[in-house]
Amino acid sequence: MIEKLKSIMVRYQEVEDQLHDVNLISDIKVYKETNRTYKQLTPLAEVATKYLRICKDIENNKEMIADKTIDFELRDMAQEEMAELQAAREAMDEELKILLLPKDPNDLKSAIVEIRAGTGGDEAGIFGGDLFRMYKLYADKSKYQLEIISLSESERGGFKEIVFLMSGDDVFGNLKFESGVHRVQRVPETESQGRVHTSAATVAVLPEAEDIDIEIREEDLRVDIYHAGGHGGQNVNKVATAVRYVHIPSGLVVTCQDERSQLKNRDKAMKVLRSRLYEMELEKQQSEIASSRKSMVKSGDRSEKIRTYNWPQNRVTDHRLEGDAKNYSLKDIIEGNLETLIENLKIAERTEILKQGLTI
Repeated sequence: MIEKLKSIMVRYQEVEDQLHDVNLISDIKVYKETNRTYKQLTPLAEVATKYLRICKDIENNKEMIADKTIDFELRDMAQEEMAELQAAREAMDEELKILLLPKDPNDLKSAIVEIRAGTGGDEAGIFGGDLFRMYKLYADKSKYQLEIISLSESERGGFKEIVFLMSGDDVFGNLKFESGVHRVQRVPETESQGRVHTSAATVAVLPEAEDIDIEIREEDLRVDIYHAGGHGGQNVNKVATAVRYVHIPSGLVVTCQDERSQLKNRDKAMKVLRSRLYEMELEKQQSEIASSRKSMVKSGDRSEKIRTYNWPQNRVTDHRLEGDAKNYSLKDIIEGNLETLIENLKIAERTEILKQGLTI
């Protein structure tokens, strides 16, 4: 353990020195990768520094206790301190087990979130709007930036579909467990008999792919420019600003028409296309992971029912968790207070990894 931590500290110092190199900024690709590595190593380096200091203090105390030429009272004090140091080291052993788990490099990235109304008609669209509001409130509390990429409004309120970018540190790492089917149980406004209905919306969370992650060749791309429809100002509807990208090899189609500027629509559509292609590559990699991994906390299956929002009982239940960690106040969750739920999902994943001896 000590030798491994020492090697990590050497690596951390190397990366820190690289970031101080003024020539590094000239290569954006290398700079981003180096900065990402530095952010991932920092928490581990901070704990490793404390751990190595404690180990050194333990060795010094052992030498002091064994040295009969030292005053008895000093040796007795060293013996008392030894118990505290060993207890501190044991506690840090558990912390280091978690920190030494392989990190998903995507966790540090921003995320593209797609919410789509599922079963339930108008109520599903309204619930999609509730989910968007929940994530917006969470973004505000977390100091993340939220930018809408595209949307299709539902007739009774909410959205048939809404796609947005949430930017900031560790966004994907915090939101990746939101992917899946979110189910709502409540009495719709249109229900005259007061009966509880069940509706659903799907959420997909994609790591925002950068140029360095996915290369899209011009010859593989068809670009259509057309007049936007739906809500918007005169310019949006009368000037050809809407953009449709068709990625020929994969068949993926992405459209964006919400901005007045064709250039901005191009930029937003490209972000989504690049992230969806990146997700496809990740799915190929994940399909090669051992089948034993399937019992772990899911963070990407759009078809899996992950959570139920029960309005009459003011309860949110996450079906991937157990015991007290499973249920939450609906009022708290729907107001964007997702921190505890997200942390419990992270703990569940780390616990399963440690139990099964798997890697991320």
